[in-house]
Amino acid sequence: MMDFARTKALFHLPEGVTYLDGNSLGPMPKTAAARVAQTVTAEWGEMLITGWNKAGWMAQPRALGDRIARLIGAAPGSVVVGDTLSIKVYQALAAALDLRPDRRRVLSDRGNFPTDLYMAEGLIAGLGGRHELQVVDPESVADNITDDLAVLMLTEVDYRTGRRHDMAALTRKAHAAGALVIWDLAHSAGAFEVDLAGCDVDFAVGCTYKYLNAGPGAPAFIHVAPRLAGRVRPALSGWLGHEAPFDFEMTYRPGDGIERMRVGTPPVIQMAALEAALDIWDGVDMAALRARSVALSERFIEGVEAACPDLRLASPHDAGQRGSQVSFRFGEGYAAMQALIAKGVIGDFRAPDIMRFGITPLYLDEADIDRAVATIAAVMDGRLWDDPAYRQRAAVT
Repeated sequence: MMDFARTKALFHLPEGVTYLDGNSLGPMPKTAAARVAQTVTAEWGEMLITGWNKAGWMAQPRALGDRIARLIGAAPGSVVVGDTLSIKVYQALAAALDLRPDRRRVLSDRGNFPTDLYMAEGLIAGLGGRHELQVVDPESVADNITDDLAVLMLTEVDYRTGRRHDMAALTRKAHAAGALVIWDLAHSAGAFEVDLAGCDVDFAVGCTYKYLNAGPGAPAFIHVAPRLAGRVRPALSGWLGHEAPFDFEMTYRPGDGIERMRVGTPPVIQMAALEAALDIWDGVDMAALRARSVALSERFIEGVEAACPDLRLASPHDAGQRGSQVSFRFGEGYAAMQALIAKGVIGDFRAPDIMRFGITPLYLDEADIDRAVATIAAVMDGRLWDDPAYRQRAAVT
């Protein structure tokens, strides 16, 4: 049985704060500062450039990728870390389109994170506009998977509402139509069990600063199915994706398998924080985590719905159709969230009216949920949000 009191004790959680925004930025593992300091002082400081060999910096992207692979149901050797999520989306989509040269349509949905759509638009423009990006309602995705589809590109969990796609069913239908599939796991990795290998997923991407708790600016990851890894052609043919980067050849030869999806110099200091975060995840049973997430989410929904009739649930009631966040709609959602933050309950806001709360069992318990519900009720009952100061929009919402 998972001891979540033990995992909670492994995080730095500021006094007086109930943190329900780990779906946007996870809190700091207590060992992260020392691990980063070690990288800066003992490795960079003392080893200088020899740290690439002595401290294993060059091997970290694959080593960390294998540790993430366990959390997303991927085969060893099929995940590599580095760059940003936007870069990894671009790589995956470019590779997928290259594998389907006779098809032109990319299908996504309105629940996808906008940057994924932006990257698709940019790539399509760079390819001469010969491809089409079709964006439909989430409920219409399956109906638009037809025999002319090149790539299905979806975020598994809607970043606003927490609605969850059926990865297995949609991947199966896309493959039956001859299409390839890319899943964005930004709100999945570390939130619940993912089974990329079992679903026979072609490509997947994700970030490590949300549920995986690796800190702001932490690197992204990309997964390529082993059956494709030796065939994909990297659109971003970077130095470290070369088969022999230190041969300094004048032309590009792709590296072996997932190695070819590396691009530039890995973010060594950020990877140190990720390493510290994954030390916690190494001991986590994902099925137990999911069960705990559902229980805490149900407690939160029940409490808020009973106490706050002005808040309307935006997330699915059915836990099986929901990720590990709960969202409510409220016309003054931004101001209400600022009032909550002022009282020590941190969630976030997504336009136009979504108040988001991440349910993260590694460091949240029943007492945290109950305190959050009571604070939300106080803010709503007392109309504490109705203060001009809370309507002043910050750069990050």
